[in-house]
Amino acid sequence: MTKEQLHKYIENSTGNESNICQIYALKGGKTVYEDSWHGYKTADAVNVNSVTKGVMALLAGIAIDKGFIKSVDQKVMDFFPDYTVKRGEKTIYDVAVKHLLTMTAPYKYKSEPWTKVCTSQDWTLTVLDYLGGRKGITGEFKYATLGIQILAGVIERATGEKCLDFANRFLFTPVGLPERVAHGDSSKEDQFDFFMNKNPRGYEWYTDPAGAVTAGWGVCMSARDMAVIGAVVLGGGEYAGQRIVSQGYVDEMLWPHLKLGERFGYMNYGYLWYKPYDDREVYAAIGDSGNIIYVNRENGVSVGITGTFKPRIFDRVEFIEKMVLPVVD
Repeated sequence: MTKEQLHKYIENSTGNESNICQIYALKGGKTVYEDSWHGYKTADAVNVNSVTKGVMALLAGIAIDKGFIKSVDQKVMDFFPDYTVKRGEKTIYDVAVKHLLTMTAPYKYKSEPWTKVCTSQDWTLTVLDYLGGRKGITGEFKYATLGIQILAGVIERATGEKCLDFANRFLFTPVGLPERVAHGDSSKEDQFDFFMNKNPRGYEWYTDPAGAVTAGWGVCMSARDMAVIGAVVLGGGEYAGQRIVSQGYVDEMLWPHLKLGERFGYMNYGYLWYKPYDDREVYAAIGDSGNIIYVNRENGVSVGITGTFKPRIFDRVEFIEKMVLPVVD
């Protein structure tokens, strides 16, 4: 398939690929493929949903490298000494940063309390109310988009600055990407529009009323932005000769700490990054609607794909390997 054929394939798609806005690929520090659809341009941004988690994992590593966080084993409650723990709750004191990064932190709910959290004035503290429980630390994987909000709070308490400012200073700006700005206070209607609106967005990051970024979703990036972040991971934490995060942390982040079940395609899970295959050096930060940062160490390629809201699209790894990589190569 040629680049022109791939463009037409997506342009005429009525299936899973019909919502793709942008594809961008880097290899050896050079752009090897870029294309856009639905009126999008290369510089336009999209809410990349849970790809945000992959960005948060890198920010946690940077905070550890700089000594703001002692290690992934540091206890979460170390950062919230003024938080009043609910009476009888003990497990919360055992939860470490690593449990947040591997989605093995325990929570006192059956389904995520979106309404309670997203209508509160401080989303981080509201999520903390649900952390812990009677079962203790079991090591069980529990996908918790809201739980990652606590990681934003950890970074803010550890560094003494807003997570957004930390991200701009130590991640986005050093790799030559535009700074993100705060989206601003939210309402129910605004949150709905943020997910559903199919128009390009600015370089923003959704924030709660307290000014904390949404850590599990809500950063807006272009496919190029994501390919660059992928190149940082591909380079073991280095980009264009500049060290962004340590090689040791990146290796630990990508290490298969958990084997996931059928719902997640039996992929491996590191620190908020997926390893789709047991025997291949392929990694991904994956979000709803097919947003993805794809990193392939075997052929030195990083790919970013953005997509507007479309339900039941999660994993584009197979699409990239069947349709995009042949064009790149």
